[in-house]
Amino acid sequence: QAQFVESGGGLVQPGGALRLSCVASGSLAEIYKVGWYRQAPGKQRELVAHIFFTGVLGYHDSVKGRFTISRDNAKNTLYLQMNNLKPEDTAVYHCARVQSDGGPDLDTWGQGTQVTVSS
Repeated sequence: QAQFVESGGGLVQPGGALRLSCVASGSLAEIYKVGWYRQAPGKQRELVAHIFFTGVLGYHDSVKGRFTISRDNAKNTLYLQMNNLKPEDTAVYHCARVQSDGGPDLDTWGQGTQVTVSS
């Protein structure tokens, strides 16, 4: 089972951009559905973006038009380009295999990367 390691988070002003990366220990191409989750204090975990092995994408309504998920199978790396960031995007972002119920496969859950949007 592949495990993921996230990076790329940081502190950014509202309206700014960040690009998150997630490197899988195994073959990313063999995973049916992978995605980016976020967890903010006091809030429920959200699946903000996902991508199927076919390349079909999906986004949470709150990030549509601002975030773009992509992957490089040759590098076993998943990306999340985040533009026009808002304070409400502040959270720890994790990547993981997405299970059929939409929840993350915790066997693939990484340590996460903190994104803070603040002026």
